[in-house]
Amino acid sequence: MPKPVTGPDFYDRSCLSRRVALFGLFISSLVGVACTACNVHVFLSEGTMFTGVAFVPLKQWWQRELVGLGANLLVALCTEATGFVHSVALRSALASEQRLGFNTNLRLLSAARGALNPNGKMFNGLMALLLVVSYSSGILVTLAIVTGSPEDRTWSIPSDPSITQIYISNVALLVLGVALLLQVFIAVIAVRKADIWTWSSSPFDITAALVHHTQVTPVQRRCMHGVKDVGTDMPLFPRKKQPSAWRSHSSVRKVVIALWALLFACIVWGFVVAHISAGNLRNAFPSWSFFSGQRSDVAGYHISLLGKTAWVDWVACYLGTMLTQGWVTLALHCSELVANVIRDEKAWRCATKMKGAKVSTHPLAPVLGSWLSLTLLCAKALLHWMLGLAISLQGTASAGVLTSISVSMYPAQIFNLAVALLVLSLIFTATALYSPKGPQPAAYGHVQTLANLIDKWSPVMWWGDKPAPGGSRFRHAGTNDSLLPLVWMSKKYA
Repeated sequence: MPKPVTGPDFYDRSCLSRRVALFGLFISSLVGVACTACNVHVFLSEGTMFTGVAFVPLKQWWQRELVGLGANLLVALCTEATGFVHSVALRSALASEQRLGFNTNLRLLSAARGALNPNGKMFNGLMALLLVVSYSSGILVTLAIVTGSPEDRTWSIPSDPSITQIYISNVALLVLGVALLLQVFIAVIAVRKADIWTWSSSPFDITAALVHHTQVTPVQRRCMHGVKDVGTDMPLFPRKKQPSAWRSHSSVRKVVIALWALLFACIVWGFVVAHISAGNLRNAFPSWSFFSGQRSDVAGYHISLLGKTAWVDWVACYLGTMLTQGWVTLALHCSELVANVIRDEKAWRCATKMKGAKVSTHPLAPVLGSWLSLTLLCAKALLHWMLGLAISLQGTASAGVLTSISVSMYPAQIFNLAVALLVLSLIFTATALYSPKGPQPAAYGHVQTLANLIDKWSPVMWWGDKPAPGGSRFRHAGTNDSLLPLVWMSKKYA
């Protein structure tokens, strides 16, 4: 039976989004398998599991940084693909429990009920850990190796490019491959566990699906009530401006505050490293540069990989990297909520424009069609790469075997990272504080609010003034499949 074009059953199951999502999982799986296979190759060629390295014929410093940026971009794309599938499963699980408030949720901080539920707290915590491990591996996978003795290298100062070589660490490759494969595995079992009604990211499809499956019931006489007016039942006059996302969504406030806290922590970290390396801030900047050099002040520590406890040393190296890098990863992940909430509201506000609001969109449109989402996607790769510049890793090797790693921290590059975080924080703060103009009530992807505001479903919808049902003395606003007149600013709506 063909799907009706109006009524509560009108929503897109979005099979195309499902195919795109599964293709992304397939690519992530291939990357994970490729990393693991390369690890096996290095292990077989060098005969060592924890200290083997593979030579890459790149000797220029900028070539190494380009490889590092590419690795972080690849990790970002793989984790985004896996995260999308996991978020769809989580959204469906929350909807089946009637706990889905907004179309967008903090994927790793929202959980379904059940200790062993793949969308529960335990597996979400594991996904958060694997996400941090993936980006840490992206930093550790490329090493500038100095061929020589590691004696007394308590500080790692960049050597001349002519005596350094770029190597790929087999341990970081293995950990990256396993982390990506585990994320794919958890996403797959989460999808199999959840009852997914639609793969669409559109807030309209989600709302229509919940209404159709009686998970959400539209409330009458709330045609002018936005998400901020959830607890109000009385008729309202239209507003000239709507509340901002900051005022309407508590999680948006938490994310923005977390970004500024991250910036403050980065600045404190820079001052601490500057004090350790140079004694004061003035001496720590003999000359500014985006990349570290031989004149850069540096503080760090040395990890020996000799002996039978090399795996313990690698664990210590990973823990140190994760402690300094994990908060960046999690803060950027949480920033997705702000970008998606703004995207959902932008889609809803198209209902008062000439072209109207399209219920269903292409699966890539939410990312490629949103400048804020594109900014965040680029920021994930760029900021992790800049963190890799602030925390530089150098090693010493002999006969293809890694003997030590020196972890160096550069105050100038830490403050460069702080500047980038400042720009990102300002962008997201300004976006969250922006108040949409016009009388159309703001929903920000809140499914109950959208269910109350949309009274007629069609492929393209317009919102505006409509005849009052039942001869009510209050006016009525709603949606239609054609352009509607503007609402009366001097009249109450119910």
